[in-house]
Amino acid sequence: MTGDTATKPNRHPGGTAMDAADLLLAARRDPAKRLADLPDPVRPTELAGAYAIQHRVMSALGPIGGWKVGALAPEASPICGALPVSGILPSPAKLAAATHRMRGIEAEVAFRIGYDLPPRSTPYAREEVMAAMATAHPAIETLESRYLDMDKVAMPSNIADSQGHGGFIHGPGRADWQTIDFTRETVEQAIDGAAIQRTGNPAGDMVRLVVWLANVGSVWSGGLKAGQFVTCGSWTGKTLAGPAAKVRVRFPSLGEVALDYT
Repeated sequence: MTGDTATKPNRHPGGTAMDAADLLLAARRDPAKRLADLPDPVRPTELAGAYAIQHRVMSALGPIGGWKVGALAPEASPICGALPVSGILPSPAKLAAATHRMRGIEAEVAFRIGYDLPPRSTPYAREEVMAAMATAHPAIETLESRYLDMDKVAMPSNIADSQGHGGFIHGPGRADWQTIDFTRETVEQAIDGAAIQRTGNPAGDMVRLVVWLANVGSVWSGGLKAGQFVTCGSWTGKTLAGPAAKVRVRFPSLGEVALDYT
């Protein structure tokens, strides 16, 4: 991914990013308007177009409270999405199943930014970005796609929809997070008592992801801001929960985060 891939404006043949954003926003307001995919005239076929749509959606949703960033493998290029502040909740959290119908669950580690990292001509070094991450938190990202089946649409369409982001729940933070070896850290995710365990983030080096986000992914919005969260991809993959599910995620070095659907 080139340095400006996540920030270029885009116009689609026969339609605009605004047209696509309007469709995704309508699906957020009314689940009956969920899409099989974006229509051909406004469907992005590359990442710049996908991010242009995502940015328009986020501009309509209000202030940015955080970011999601991940990669499919340790050497893969990162992808990201902005998170509206309205969907960020402390643990323990409750969400209504009637308005959260997909209920995708991902166990994650998130960082909270201690001070601004505004765009600049000289890229931020790894050490600078690490110093700006004030605390690390156990987290749950919930998924609520604006598509009928997010697994059946291509990556650009999912990026346009912030990769199906539905909500973010964070546990208490740990300031001495640099003492944790995240390559050896384990996670236990339990949904109604059915537990799975994993070791390490499949994306590998989480700090690499945040460095990319500071230098590329967040530039369009003015960079990373103090108080924002950055959640760094699923450790457990996507799991679907029932309408009355009780979700618990525990990292031994970070603690627990809890979500109940009601």
